[in-house]
Amino acid sequence: MKTTALSLEQTPPLSVPLRFFLTAPLFAVAAALVLLWYGPVAVGSRWMPALLAVTHLLTLGFLAMVMMGAVQQLLPILMASPVPRPQLSSMFIHLLLTVGTALLASGMLSGEKELFAAAILFLGGCLIYFVGVVTYCLLRARSSHATVLAMALAIAALVVTGGLGILLASGYALDTFSVPRSLTTLHLIWGMLGWAGLLVIGVAYQVVPMFQLTPNYPGLFMRWLPPILFVGLVLWAAGRLLPGGRLWLEWAGGIGIMGSHLAFSVVTLRLQQRRRRRLTDINIDFWRLSLASLMVAMILWAAQGVIDHPKVELLFGILLVVGFAMSVVSGMLYKIVPFLIWLHLNNHMQAAGKWGEPIPNMKQILSSRYSRWQFWSHSFALLLLLLAVMWPELLRPAALAMLVTFSLLWWNLLGGVRLYRRYVRGIQ
Repeated sequence: MKTTALSLEQTPPLSVPLRFFLTAPLFAVAAALVLLWYGPVAVGSRWMPALLAVTHLLTLGFLAMVMMGAVQQLLPILMASPVPRPQLSSMFIHLLLTVGTALLASGMLSGEKELFAAAILFLGGCLIYFVGVVTYCLLRARSSHATVLAMALAIAALVVTGGLGILLASGYALDTFSVPRSLTTLHLIWGMLGWAGLLVIGVAYQVVPMFQLTPNYPGLFMRWLPPILFVGLVLWAAGRLLPGGRLWLEWAGGIGIMGSHLAFSVVTLRLQQRRRRRLTDINIDFWRLSLASLMVAMILWAAQGVIDHPKVELLFGILLVVGFAMSVVSGMLYKIVPFLIWLHLNNHMQAAGKWGEPIPNMKQILSSRYSRWQFWSHSFALLLLLLAVMWPELLRPAALAMLVTFSLLWWNLLGGVRLYRRYVRGIQ
């Protein structure tokens, strides 16, 4: 593991990211329970209330929860720019995001306008505060690594995603406010291929070589890929929003978006083939599943110009949310959490003057057996979800598989925390 470029002495308290990481799988479990309750009717169309609720439980409750926690951890150690008052900030962001997501999902399931209004207040406050904190830290970043630019563009994409989301939610909260449904596609693309895509790309520049012992990404590739992707998003959105439409702008932007993500997938897979150690690694398996899903999703997105069918839209969404984003986030958790627990245990030992005391290594912190089970159950859940688009009777088995996989993830992460607490008590 290569850590020479990290400012490890500035790492925030362990509770800062862990409260997000431990909460996220519970929202995914809640999404699985909603699918179990509603059954095949949930995938009748992309506009079904149950499917909208599940989508936001996964994108806000799981993905945004992990990504916001990870950003607060990465800013100090990757960019030497710590978050001011990290524990207070993380508690505030976590509270707003948790309550706001629960309110939004409840509003989508019940149709109650008051729940949408409350969700707008909580999620809007979370967006403003989180973006403000991260922007402040990015402006003070001492690193000139390409990750800084990628993260800055990811935050810009989050602002667009959040703004569109609040606008769409306002259409549910206010009788007098009408929002065109076409904005939901912009909301999805800016969220999954902008905010999530750019953040994954920027973080990958650091964590893939560090944890997977691969060569570094090529310099020009790192420097130019995030701006090309962001410009593609702007052109694509402009082509869809300008009066009368601008098909050439939409096509140019789409090519930039798809080309960027396909290039990132291919380059990352090639780097992984050249890693120095060829031992089996659950993190590598999750990354490969994620990148394969992303590439298939990009092909499907291109095919939507020829095959305009609701089932293609559903397949595209599942591949992006569950296949690409949730797979790569799960894989990164299996590296980031053990590393942080090991780092904080090491710091505790040094502070107590117990230099020679043994502490568990990263592979001993999270159960490799449960991790392997979680990968296979996650892969099975993804397969069943894709098949359920064609055969809706498979939706409840898919939901059961989701329930198993994210319960296993939560149990694994909790096991690491319990180990940490046990060792800390022993040190004291």
